[in-house]
Amino acid sequence: MPSTPSLPQPDVTRRPARMPPDPVFSRRLPHWIDPAAAFDLLHRKASHAVWLDAGAGATKGVSYLAAAHDRSRFVTASARTGTVTCSRPLDAATEARTTPGTIFDFLRADLDTVRATSADGTSPDEVGFRLGWMGWFGYGLAVSAAGLEAGEQADHAPDAALLYVDRVIAFDHAARTVTLLAASGPDLSPDAIEEWALHTSRDLSSLDLSSRLPDAAPQDAPARPLLHPASATAVDVRWRHDAGEYARLIEACQDRIEAGDAYQLCLTNEITIAGSFDPGTVYRQLRAGSPSHHGGLLRFGADALLSASPEEFLSVTPRGRLQTRPIKGTRPRSPDPVTDRMLATELLASDKERAENLMIVDLMRNDLGRVAALGTVAVTSLLQVESYPHVHQLVSTVVAQLAPGMTAVDAIEAAFPAGSMTGAPKASAMSILAALEGGDRGIYAGAFGYLGNDGAVDLAMVIRSIVLGPAGASIGTGGGITALSVPAEEIEETRIKARALIGAILASAAAPDPADGQGLVT
Repeated sequence: MPSTPSLPQPDVTRRPARMPPDPVFSRRLPHWIDPAAAFDLLHRKASHAVWLDAGAGATKGVSYLAAAHDRSRFVTASARTGTVTCSRPLDAATEARTTPGTIFDFLRADLDTVRATSADGTSPDEVGFRLGWMGWFGYGLAVSAAGLEAGEQADHAPDAALLYVDRVIAFDHAARTVTLLAASGPDLSPDAIEEWALHTSRDLSSLDLSSRLPDAAPQDAPARPLLHPASATAVDVRWRHDAGEYARLIEACQDRIEAGDAYQLCLTNEITIAGSFDPGTVYRQLRAGSPSHHGGLLRFGADALLSASPEEFLSVTPRGRLQTRPIKGTRPRSPDPVTDRMLATELLASDKERAENLMIVDLMRNDLGRVAALGTVAVTSLLQVESYPHVHQLVSTVVAQLAPGMTAVDAIEAAFPAGSMTGAPKASAMSILAALEGGDRGIYAGAFGYLGNDGAVDLAMVIRSIVLGPAGASIGTGGGITALSVPAEEIEETRIKARALIGAILASAAAPDPADGQGLVT
């Protein structure tokens, strides 16, 4: 386990170590509310807000809404400078503090020894957010940690950004319940919690009955048309590598594989779209066309991450049960049911796709084994086809039990970045890709979600995602290259994966802005 450096810890960064978790306030509302309607009402204009989304039309899973208040802590990390910056973004009187260290060092210290109790009635074997940190970990964290040089990115969001959430609204889609959760402490008094609960309940009760109903098709249904189609000529869409250049990069990957330097390389491309876009409007378009069980809208100041991710990077229960679900293997969906079933069957039968998935399963077994108790790493599901609106995917599940003395943060660091986004062997793959890709991946290929005070973690891969910043939007897309890859097919796969994301941005440009411009990331 990496050691925690002796860093100065101003009071803005953390609670004192070795304190038990604060009691969690819980209040259930009398009726169901659609999370999308609640977000628009409560947080659409918030400068620092998180919506972890189980998806439009979800019948299982839990969605969470949270936003910063005037005493909220916020932390960002720069991998290039090796520093962590802590601030209170809505409190102008508190000065931000920057100290040396990694985001993992910071989180280990902040969450030190905080474990679940049975007092709140939750099962320590279940993953659920009981307050803590919400945010993202960008791929750049791993590139810098490995001593690699990636190309510069003109508009670079923080390599890591997390908001400390001490009050949240939880939407249980299976039980159809809405619950307010909060914890009193140095940053939130009991009186402040009562006031927040009262105002939140009153605001949500003002929503009409239509806001309590599902608003989309099931997540495994083929994609339906976008709500507000727009012409591609309205916005300038630029690819970092055109088809010819990307084909040459695929061939370069295959040369390195033939030389024995790697077995598989997850080559990626980037799309940029200049302009100013409202995160809420773009995300509503994205989730309507690409509902996913690990969606999310995370807005932190000038930067926003919008994701329809289908891939779980890592989950950890309070008792240390680890799970990762790597995805490798893709086929497009078809509106014709017969053709659609044929494509799914073809995916499952493909030697190339099966080999690609198995290589990453082996890599993830090795990563979890670094922090797992001896003999607990197991593959519980292998090569299962899962269907999403735009693609069929080949998914496997690897589980383990955290070893004594290890923490959930150790598990994240050991497995990051996910092997499905690097290739195998991981270190060699990352080095080769850093030299080939010609630019920084930024947040793309990292992870986002939550780390709870009780040790629970649920992080999704930053794939099928849009990053909005001052210069506009960026989208990452890619695929695993093996010796059997056909360049034309790999190029088409990147376009299939990116199509819905580009479409959501184009559609948002044509859609009326419900915030009248006040929510723009500019």
